[in-house]
Amino acid sequence: MAWHKVAKQEDLADGAVIEVEIGDRQIALYRVEGTLFATDNICTHAYACLHEGYLDGHTIECPLHQGIFDIRNGEPLEGPVDEPLQTFPVKAEGDEILVEV
Repeated sequence: MAWHKVAKQEDLADGAVIEVEIGDRQIALYRVEGTLFATDNICTHAYACLHEGYLDGHTIECPLHQGIFDIRNGEPLEGPVDEPLQTFPVKAEGDEILVEV
């Protein structure tokens, strides 16, 4: 696994989610109360981009079928989702945000 620069700090406001790509992998990058999180961007239930969903605290709601995941650990919280999202280590170094994939 390696660390990849994916965004600048200024690209991600608090309470927001954006899509970043590492190779052919789509990742959702979140900032909640100053803490960074990263998960797969594609819902495990059906093909939908989670960065287009509704972020509420530490949960992301899929825009397609309203399944809800905990972004801290990828666990599904409300159906129809029942498989967890993959999560990734994320850190800030100066002005850069890095994700380990």
